[in-house]
Amino acid sequence: MSRPELIDFKQERIKTLHYTWIAFFISFYIWFNMAPLATTMLRDVGWLTQEHMKVLAIVNVALTIPARIVVGALIDKYGPRLVFSGLLVTMSIPTFFFAFGNTLTQLLVSRLILSTVGASFVVGIRMVAQWFPPKMIGRAEGFYAGWGNFGSAWAAITLPWIAITLFEDWFGLTSGWRWALFVNGLVALVYGVMYYFLVRDTPEGVPFVGVKKTQPMLVSSNRDLVQYLLWSFPIFGALGLLAWRISRIQIDGSALIEGGTLWVIYLLLMAFYAAHVWKSLQVNLPHLKAGVPESERYPFGSVAALNTTYIANFGAELAVVSMLPAFFESTFTLTPERAGLIASSFAFVNLFARPFGGLLSDKMSNRKLVMLGYMLGIALGFLGMGFIDSAWPIWLAVVITVLCSMFVQGAEGATFAIIPLIHKPMTGQIAGMAGAFGNVGAVIYLVIFSLVDSKTFFYILAAGAFFSFLYVMVFLKEPEGAFADEMYTADQLAAAEGDA
Repeated sequence: MSRPELIDFKQERIKTLHYTWIAFFISFYIWFNMAPLATTMLRDVGWLTQEHMKVLAIVNVALTIPARIVVGALIDKYGPRLVFSGLLVTMSIPTFFFAFGNTLTQLLVSRLILSTVGASFVVGIRMVAQWFPPKMIGRAEGFYAGWGNFGSAWAAITLPWIAITLFEDWFGLTSGWRWALFVNGLVALVYGVMYYFLVRDTPEGVPFVGVKKTQPMLVSSNRDLVQYLLWSFPIFGALGLLAWRISRIQIDGSALIEGGTLWVIYLLLMAFYAAHVWKSLQVNLPHLKAGVPESERYPFGSVAALNTTYIANFGAELAVVSMLPAFFESTFTLTPERAGLIASSFAFVNLFARPFGGLLSDKMSNRKLVMLGYMLGIALGFLGMGFIDSAWPIWLAVVITVLCSMFVQGAEGATFAIIPLIHKPMTGQIAGMAGAFGNVGAVIYLVIFSLVDSKTFFYILAAGAFFSFLYVMVFLKEPEGAFADEMYTADQLAAAEGDA
């Protein structure tokens, strides 16, 4: 009887897949290490308040959007092994500073820097794409992302026990939460060093196919250049929206960001966008004028379409998991503990729903059709959740929630079953852009949620998914060689040899 491939550790690609999802798991383990210890921190640190914790939670996602863009470019230039290892080692430092911070400034700055670890997701997407052929890319990427995402849940499960039971009750230390976070950062530091020696970028004898320079994306036509510049704007706009949201928070009667400072931030973001436009034109206009070889062409419309899907699935997921416990608690008059347990079902299915979305994309003969089916399922799922009220039996509400989550997270797997196939040498940049738009979606949806009731919010999420369905129908192109047995085309290998 043959061993299931997923546990066939004689294959180097299987070992690489497991080493890489563990790296992603650990990055989420340190990224979401604050929420499980928030109440413990409030009890232990006399000057910390709920408003402080709210600000720390917001800055915890602040730099993830630009980080995914920057890291995506670095991967395509230097390779995922070096970038993933460096990211884990580097991000252990703000984790240590946050663990032993004694002022709000120390906590804010360390949390802000730590928010860049959210870019880790993009690194593994490129690494896995190096090791699996197109016909298997969906299930491999889905497994990597689905199991890696569980790092946030593992932090919620283990860190309170490490802080209170292990360090305070067993070892008799005070401020056990600080030592729990220290261990948290130490795990990232040690594994970051290990990862560099455990994996390599490509199978033996296969060259790394990347880009020559770290720069804005190279596009294939003037029309694609216009699309690229238009789609770059929401990334900067979301950061402005985030700054506006933080400015609404008051601590000791004063706004955290005063009006004058807020306008300085807006002007800086506008300047950064203008610089991005200038640099993009600078590198792309000569590139287009010289003529783009057929082997380097790719449809940017497909990138844009997958940006919309990731807004509507991952962006919606991040927004929903933050409001779902309160929704169930108020709708069905539940205890916070029971409401939290029921709401956790939305995230828990990620372990198998996302890999299944990738697997389905691999097994069907048309990846675009799978993507369309998932986006329509999300729209119908959130529409159904919008009808949930106190007259419903709670079991039916849970069933609708789980079914909706299956579509949301399966769509995430289907999205990244296509991204590595659009243009392999630029997988990091394409994945970085789509990943950033997931966070852009979360920021937009959370701001909308602060302005409307839960029922309206679910309808808006449904409308967003249906818009993505239409956009995918029009602009997404089925990738060439989407079910090929080989990881690289002859043109890609020739290009790699030419670069060498």
